[in-house]
Amino acid sequence: MTNAYAKAGVDVQAGYEVVERIKKHVKQTERLGVMGALGGFGGCFDLSAVEVKEPVLISGTDGVGTKLLVALQENKHDSIGIDCVAMCVNDIVAQGAEPLYFLDYIATGKNRPERLEQVVSGVANGCIQAGAALIGGETAEMPGMYDEEEYDLAGFAVGVAEKSQLITGQKIQSGDVLIGLPSSGIHSNGYSLVRKIFFDTHQLTGKSMIPELNGQTLGEELLKPTKIYVNAVLPLVKQQLLNGIAHVTGGGFVENIPRMLPENLAAEIHLDTWPTLPIFTVLENYGQIPPMEMYEIFNMGIGMVLAVSPDKLSEVRASLSKNGEASYVIGNITNKKKQALVFKEV
Repeated sequence: MTNAYAKAGVDVQAGYEVVERIKKHVKQTERLGVMGALGGFGGCFDLSAVEVKEPVLISGTDGVGTKLLVALQENKHDSIGIDCVAMCVNDIVAQGAEPLYFLDYIATGKNRPERLEQVVSGVANGCIQAGAALIGGETAEMPGMYDEEEYDLAGFAVGVAEKSQLITGQKIQSGDVLIGLPSSGIHSNGYSLVRKIFFDTHQLTGKSMIPELNGQTLGEELLKPTKIYVNAVLPLVKQQLLNGIAHVTGGGFVENIPRMLPENLAAEIHLDTWPTLPIFTVLENYGQIPPMEMYEIFNMGIGMVLAVSPDKLSEVRASLSKNGEASYVIGNITNKKKQALVFKEV
C-alpha cells in the first residue's frame, strides 16, 4: 500500500516525520482549556476552563496569500506562520474576543519535513504571541495540484468574548477619537502588486538593497511578519474602554475603517499624524501609485484603529504604553455626509 502510494508521489513516512517534528512546537502553545494530545481526529478545548459568564464564540479564518511566494523565493519559512496566525487573531480581537485556539492547514506538492517544521514553528510562535493554543491541523501532500517546491498555508482561529463586551461598533459616537496602532510593515496584503512592482517591473531580487530601507534587504523587509495586537488590545476590551476596532488588512483604510462604523457616522483621518514607514514611500515611488490609492491597498503604517470616547483617551493610551504599544491620534468620528471615510490635511 505504501509503495503504491509512493509511486503516485505521496510519501507517507515523510508525513509521519512532520508530525514528530512539530510536536515540540505545539507543546509550547498549550494553555488552560486544552484537552488531549496532537494526533486525534479533532482538537478539543474545554470552554468551562475559561471564566466567561455569557460566552460568545468568534471565529476567523485566513491565509497568507502571495506573500508565500516571497518566502519560497527567499527560502525563508520560519516566520510566514506568524502571518497566518496574525491575520486570524487580529480579526477576532477586533470583535472583542480572546483567542483560545488555532488550527493550521498546509498543502504541498512534496512533503519536506524540515521545511514544514519551520512553517509550523512560525505558527506556534504566532500562537504564543496571541495566547492561543495550537490544537490541531492538517498537512496534505498533493502532487499534481502543487509543484514539488510549492505549499499553501491557511489557518482558523476561535476566540471567546463576554456577550456584554462584544465590540460591534454600535457604541461609536460623533466626537470619538481614532487611535492608530503602528504596523510592522506591509503585513500580509497587497503582495501581488508588491511583487509586480519590485520583481517584474524593476527586476529586483530579495537581495537588492534600496537606500530608503535603512540597511535591510528587500527580502527582509517584505518578509517582516504581521504584527499581532492581542496583548495590547484585549485589556482595553475587558475594561470596556473601546467603542470600536478596525483591523486594517486587505483593502487598507478605505475598506476596513468603515466596517466598524454605524451607518450614520464617518471617520475623518488626519494625514501625517503618524510616522510613514519607508516601505510605503518606496512602493508609491517605484509603482507610481497615486497617494490616495495607497490607502485603498495598504495599511500605510497603521495596523489597527481604535475608536475611543474623548474622556477615555488618556487611560487608553496609558494602557497601550504600559503594554509596550505605541499609539497615535489619527482622526475622529463625525456625522456622515456623503462618504464613510474622509481624509483631511492637518
